[in-house]
Amino acid sequence: MMRHSDLSSLIRLNIGGKKFCTTIDTLTCREPDSMLAAMFSGRHTVCQDAEKGYVFVDRDGKQFRHILNWLRDGVVPTLTDSDYSELIREAEYYQLLGLIEGINSILNKRKDDEDSCAELTRTDIIKCIQSERVRFRGIDLSGLDLSKLDLSFVDFSFACLKNVFFSRANLHCAKFRDVDAEGSIFHNATLRECEFTGANLRGALLAGANLQSANLQDACLIGCSFCGANLRSAHLQNADLTDANLEGANLEGANLKVKERKLPGFS
Repeated sequence: MMRHSDLSSLIRLNIGGKKFCTTIDTLTCREPDSMLAAMFSGRHTVCQDAEKGYVFVDRDGKQFRHILNWLRDGVVPTLTDSDYSELIREAEYYQLLGLIEGINSILNKRKDDEDSCAELTRTDIIKCIQSERVRFRGIDLSGLDLSKLDLSFVDFSFACLKNVFFSRANLHCAKFRDVDAEGSIFHNATLRECEFTGANLRGALLAGANLQSANLQDACLIGCSFCGANLRSAHLQNADLTDANLEGANLEGANLKVKERKLPGFS
């Protein structure tokens, strides 16, 4: 084990077998709240191979070069949609929220430029939510940026919400029954008392979201990130939480009766 005081500014990393050389400043300055910044800021100790001098992290080395370049110059790389999906997964692990938002901005612009199949635009949504009762039941809104909007009490049931960006949106009491929201971003969104029964949220990012008293019964939550999320009194009966990340989530009073599955982190 070594401490920050023993480290030089030069850091050697072994990421899943691929080796990199960088500096403490690169790993800590651009995203100071990230896992990488925490590892090398001096607040924690890190494990280093005493003979070879490398800090080992068991993650995808192919994508880590893009992460390093982002930390160095703040530019999101130009990649295919499938490569972006892999990079978002790694950025989520390292808690690089700036990179995640940058990737989603590019993907949303790409969808707009290619006349995406979404039936409504962000402007259309803003006009609609000025009405008292708003329903988008069964509508295809895939790829839209709906971040920071007040969408409380809106009914999205049965809609296609793939890769929709709901970051910091107010979705209090919104209905998402049987929606397909695979890969959507709900980072820091307000989702109190929302209805997600039967929803497909595979791979969705819900880090920091407020899901207090939300109903997630029978939902597909495979690979979802709930890091730091508020799940107090949430209903999770029969939800599929395979490979879900619940690190730092508040599960006080949550109903965790999961049929024929073991909840990650619980025995």
